[in-house]
Amino acid sequence: MKIFTKEQIRECDQFTILNDHISSIKLMERAAQSCAHWISEHCKSHKKFVIFCGNGNNGGDGFAIARLLHTEGFDVDVFVSNPKSKFSDDAQVNFERLEGVSGISVKKFDEVDQYSFDHETLIIDALFGTGLSRVLDSEFKDLIDYLNTINTVKISIDVPSGLFADGISDDNSSVFKADYTLSFQFWKKSFLHPESGKFTGKVEVLNIDLNKDYITTAETSDFVIDDDLIKGVFKPRLEFSHKGTYGKVTIVAGSYGKMGAAVLSTTAALKTGAGLTFSLAPDCGYNILQTSCPEAMFIKGGDQYIDNFEIDENSFCGIGPGIGTGEETQKSFLQFLKEHSKPLVLDADALNIISENKKNLKLIPQNTIITPHPKEFERLFGATENSFERLELARKKANEFHIYIVLKDHNAQIITPEGNVYYNITGNAGLAKGGSGDVLTGVLTSLLAQGYSEEEAAIFGVWLHGKAADYAAEKYSKESMLPTDLINEFGNVFERINKKIARKL
Repeated sequence: MKIFTKEQIRECDQFTILNDHISSIKLMERAAQSCAHWISEHCKSHKKFVIFCGNGNNGGDGFAIARLLHTEGFDVDVFVSNPKSKFSDDAQVNFERLEGVSGISVKKFDEVDQYSFDHETLIIDALFGTGLSRVLDSEFKDLIDYLNTINTVKISIDVPSGLFADGISDDNSSVFKADYTLSFQFWKKSFLHPESGKFTGKVEVLNIDLNKDYITTAETSDFVIDDDLIKGVFKPRLEFSHKGTYGKVTIVAGSYGKMGAAVLSTTAALKTGAGLTFSLAPDCGYNILQTSCPEAMFIKGGDQYIDNFEIDENSFCGIGPGIGTGEETQKSFLQFLKEHSKPLVLDADALNIISENKKNLKLIPQNTIITPHPKEFERLFGATENSFERLELARKKANEFHIYIVLKDHNAQIITPEGNVYYNITGNAGLAKGGSGDVLTGVLTSLLAQGYSEEEAAIFGVWLHGKAADYAAEKYSKESMLPTDLINEFGNVFERINKKIARKL
C-alpha cells in the first residue's frame, strides 16, 4: 500500500471528485458512512457517543457521523467551538443537516467540564484532519489536554487532532491520544513512527473508494507492507524440487556463553525453508548445536570464539549474532569482508565490529542486508534527533553504500538503495527481547538462499518475523512469549499464506 503526503491525499480527493463524478459532500458522506459502520459494529457496548467537531472538513465528517450513529439508535451529543462559527462549505451543510435532527444536542467546548462522562461514553475526535500544519491555539490545546485526562475509549477520525500527517509535532504541542484511529484509504507516515504513532492507538484503514487511477499512477517512495504485497513476493514450494532447489545457508554465530544466538539463527533458517543449513561456530558450541539443531551441519570456526571465516562461496551467509567483538574475531571478520563480494546478512556484533572504524563501511558488499536496532544504527552512521531524521539518514546511507537497511523499530522500516521505504505493520512489543533479532538474521539468510532477491527477502522476512510474533503473542502473551515461540509459529504463517494463494487458483 502506498503512503501519500497530505498534499497527495488532497489531490486524490479532488481527482476522485472530478473523475468519478461525485460531489465533495457525497464523498464526505461516503467517508462518514464507513466510520459509522465501523463504530456501530465494534462499539456496541457503548451507550453514548460524544463527538467533538472542528470548523473544517474533519468537523464535517464528525457532524455526518453523529447523524448516522443517531439513525442507528445510539445516543449522540456534539460539541463545537460555537454553533454560529464559520464552518467550511461541506461542514456547514452537514451541520445544518444535524440541526434538523431531533435528539442530538449541540454544546459548546466551554461546557465540556460540566458534562458527565462515564465508562460507557465513547469520545470521538473530529477536530482536525490531515491538513493541520500549525500548533494548536489555546482553545483547542486546552480542550485536547482535558479530553486526554478522561478515562474512556477514544476514537479519532482520519488523524488524531494535533498530529501532523507527514512529520513530527512540536514537543510542546497537544495531541489527542486515541485508542483507535479510523484513517481514510491510506496510512499516514506519522502513524508509523514511535514519536507520533503513540497517539493513534490501533489504526483501522477504511476504504472510501478513492479513484484507483490516481492511486496507481501517483508516485511515492513510502509504502506499507500489506497482504497484497506479500502475495506478490511469496514463492510457493515447488512439488518437483529437492534440497538443492532451496539453496545453502551458513549462519556464522555464537561464542563462549552466547551459543543461544547461534541456535536461534540456525533454527530460524531451517524453519523458514533453507535447503541445506550450516552453522559456523566455535567448537565450544558443538554439542549444543548438534543437539538443538540436528538438521544443520556444524563447521568449526574456532575454539571459544570464531577466528576462521572460511565459507563456501556457494552459500548465502548470515553473520553476527553472539560472535562477540574480540580482537581475533574482528581481525578475521574484516579480512573476510575484504575478500568477499557476495551479498550478506549482517547483524549484531558484525555491525558493532564494522562501526569501530567508519572506513569499514566500504567493506560491506553491495546489496548486503544489514539489520541494526537504533543504537547500532547510531554507532554505524551517527546520531539523529528522532526517527524521522534517522530514516532520512538511512536513505542516504543505503544509496551511498548500495545496501539494504532494515531499521528495527516498532514498525520496522526496510530502506532500499533506490531510497524506497517499506514500513512493516506486523509484530508487537513481545519482540522486545534478546534473541528476536537473531531469529530475523536466520530468516533473511534463508530467504536469500531460496532465490528471493535482497529486496524481496527483506520485505517478506521482516513481515514473516512479525506475523509469527503476532501468532505467538496470541498464544502466550507479549510478556511471556519467547523468540523460540515465534520460530515455532513460522509453520502456521506459511500455512495461512499457502491457503490464501490456493483459494485464488
